[in-house]
Amino acid sequence: MQKKPKLTIEIGWREVISLPSLQIKDMKAKIDTGARTSALHAVDIKPFVQDGKDWVEFWVPLHHHRHGIQCFCEVVDQRHIKNTGGEAQERYVVKTTLVLGQQSWPIEVSLANRRSMGFALIIGRTAIRGKRILVNPGRSFLAGPPAVLTATTPED
Repeated sequence: MQKKPKLTIEIGWREVISLPSLQIKDMKAKIDTGARTSALHAVDIKPFVQDGKDWVEFWVPLHHHRHGIQCFCEVVDQRHIKNTGGEAQERYVVKTTLVLGQQSWPIEVSLANRRSMGFALIIGRTAIRGKRILVNPGRSFLAGPPAVLTATTPED
């Protein structure tokens, strides 16, 4: 019996997503195929060690939350990532679950102050690679609202 190929999903250059493991729902994100790594707007980033592992505490400022959302994540990496100006910055990278339309999968996001940017989250090409996603740069919000998921820990 032949395996059916997965359908290709068409998304726009901006979509509404959720990050349930960070308690973030209905956030507008920019799909940026020019960026390798995804980046989340984070402030007051404070590293700490818990049970011998590196963790980070940070706040995600959101317009519809008075004080933003406080997050705690295990650090998966620290990388030099170029900002929009081409300057390399040392950033913490964490793993979270992305919900886009009716699909969800684990992604890595770097934490950066994106206050002056138009979107609190950019989804880079690594996050959508291999997911059979077609980005339509002339359209927006094609995936529909993100499926409702309870908070989950991103799977490997």
